[in-house]
Amino acid sequence: MDGASVAATTPEPTAADRVSPPPPRRPILRQYELVEQVRAYDPSVDEDLLNRAYVYAMKAHGSQLRASGDPYFSHPVEVAGILAGLKLDSASIATGLLHDVVEDTGTPLDEISQLFGAEVARLVDGVTKLNKLELQSAQTEQAENFRKLLLAMSEDIRVLLVKLADRLHNMRTLHFIQNADKRRRIANETLEIYAALAERIGMQKLKDELEDLAFGALWPDAHEAVLNRLGRLREHDSNLIERIVAELQATLTEAGLEAAVYGREKTPFSIWGKMKRKNISFEQLSDIMAFRVTVDTVPNCYAALGVIHGRYAMVPERFKDFISTPKPNGYRSLHSTIFGPERRRIEVQIRTREMHEVAELGVAAHWAYKQKRPVPEGRQYRWIRGLLEIMEHASNPEEFLEHTKLEMFQDQVFCFTPKGDLIELPHGATPVDFAYAVHSEVGDTCVGAKVNGRLVPLRTRLGHGDQVEIINAKGSSPSPAWERFVVTGKARARVRRSLRMRQRQDFIAHGRELLQRAAGRSKALISEKRLEPVLAEFNQKTIDDLHFAIGQGALNARVVVESLRGERKAATEGAADDKIVPLRRPRPSPAVETGDGRIQGLLAGMAVSYAGCCHPVPGDPIVGVVRTGRAVTIHRSDCKGLARNARNADRWLDLAWNGRGPEDSPKSIARVEVMTLNKPGSLGSLSTVIGRQGGNITDVRFGAKTRELYEIVLDIEVDDVAHLDRIMAGLRATPSVTQVERAQE
Repeated sequence: MDGASVAATTPEPTAADRVSPPPPRRPILRQYELVEQVRAYDPSVDEDLLNRAYVYAMKAHGSQLRASGDPYFSHPVEVAGILAGLKLDSASIATGLLHDVVEDTGTPLDEISQLFGAEVARLVDGVTKLNKLELQSAQTEQAENFRKLLLAMSEDIRVLLVKLADRLHNMRTLHFIQNADKRRRIANETLEIYAALAERIGMQKLKDELEDLAFGALWPDAHEAVLNRLGRLREHDSNLIERIVAELQATLTEAGLEAAVYGREKTPFSIWGKMKRKNISFEQLSDIMAFRVTVDTVPNCYAALGVIHGRYAMVPERFKDFISTPKPNGYRSLHSTIFGPERRRIEVQIRTREMHEVAELGVAAHWAYKQKRPVPEGRQYRWIRGLLEIMEHASNPEEFLEHTKLEMFQDQVFCFTPKGDLIELPHGATPVDFAYAVHSEVGDTCVGAKVNGRLVPLRTRLGHGDQVEIINAKGSSPSPAWERFVVTGKARARVRRSLRMRQRQDFIAHGRELLQRAAGRSKALISEKRLEPVLAEFNQKTIDDLHFAIGQGALNARVVVESLRGERKAATEGAADDKIVPLRRPRPSPAVETGDGRIQGLLAGMAVSYAGCCHPVPGDPIVGVVRTGRAVTIHRSDCKGLARNARNADRWLDLAWNGRGPEDSPKSIARVEVMTLNKPGSLGSLSTVIGRQGGNITDVRFGAKTRELYEIVLDIEVDDVAHLDRIMAGLRATPSVTQVERAQE
């Protein structure tokens, strides 16, 4: 069922559920058509490789179908067609045909290597998702997939090109996915990661299409509104672009310059983004059109600029020279905004024809694999090494993904070292970001900075052309305050790493002091040699780990001293023979247990309890709260109770869930508030839905009641947050249920 028919059969869909009508389907690209398309730009095409890959992929995918109802094989063929449109080599196009066979058909990678060679197998492996790993959450899966993609493309950028082609075709067919949440997740991932990656390697045309497809899926009403406004603008002034192009062309020809002039509307996504950034309406936009001038040489670029500025008034501070200072992705062009023909405010881009090809196709425009040579290392690839450094210092996959987005998804400013070396930074970067961009050690030991020869605070925002000199001091370390103003992922990752190490040393020192005090009160002797035998008893690997656990409050110093003196075991055995059975059932309290391997950031054997105010489950973003002598309490990071105690944030630990704990790990208790209609069978339908999804209700309480509605609070045993989401989705789909939310006290 396509998107249009879904909207027709669903009463009053929300804006997020509506999608644009699907484009007409195209016939599947045939085998000989694909080969001829490649041969048109590469006479040395490996025809045998492409033919074998085409047939193999068709047989491997067999009768599999896509959400559209088309044969699944149509997808890899379309991906190969996109890669051929980028004029890539035979190995890349074969990879496009085979990129899903390992993931979706169970074909071993060794078989791909044997049949198609090590080069194609390596590319296929780089694109293949990590779907067989058991990961803790959708966000972690996204981060792990991106880690693997990053590692693969650092060795061969063609992996990224195949992945982008794969994502582009998936976005073109996104409207066939009926699940609105899944459509939004895919579109958001496309906008945040893949469009940004396409921009990083200079593939402007592909980036624009990804952004507009994601825009239509995420904000369909806004997308439709911008398209309608553009349509009305065309009706009102039907040949405006043609008139402006003709006048610019005539102006350049009169000056004796041979140039080609093109005009276009800016993309709906870029128009909408500008409206959001400047908080203005569509009618207030003055430069929704862009005009491109292409000439044959670099000197003629500047000559054309002089002619245009001599004829038309330039808008102040709206000129950029990306020829003398290219963007990190290799983009080169002159940009100027002028009051042009018919007194229209327009943007003019001036470049050579070679620059234009690079601007549209990026790294694919100057592909070197056709000559069997590696792609040369240039400035446009430094960012990959920067992302690899972020990966080394991030404490978990989610943090890595957060820092990577910071690194990729921002405009650039260009600054210089005192020696004249160019450093590219995101918009809003500070001297601290600059220091880490130069070298990690320069950032770690930074104590001050001079910008254009003047001392400035480290939180100063840098601008284009600033010359920055970093002042360093041996023995200094990052300040916690830096995390509040740095903007690059590398800087934030290094600062957090330093703070984690410093926090650990503080806990170790505090734990050592507590242990010495407890030993003094008991008149016991403490030494590292005497402590080593008790490490295994408390599940600690080193003396520092033991001190760290005591300092955090996960272990009691007195208990450790008793163990040293041999009193703990005797006391435990004596108590077993003299138990007192309570007459009344004690009031239940949050479960306390030793670490079961489910939480990253805690030492083995540390006592933990799960907060009763927010009921965290595996997969939730979590924070640990340390209290002396008590177990570490695990809260959801959005817990209201946690927010009310923000003054004690120095006792918070950044924690994360592991993928899975041991098989015998206990189920987690999630608390859910349900509003249901007051009618017979409502409660029974709730329990039926929960049972079908594999959940178990452990407690039921009734809240507010009216004649029409009941509020019911359910405690449900679940495996993780994904399991809980399925249960809540099932409850929301129940006719008698009007609202389902996770409860917080």
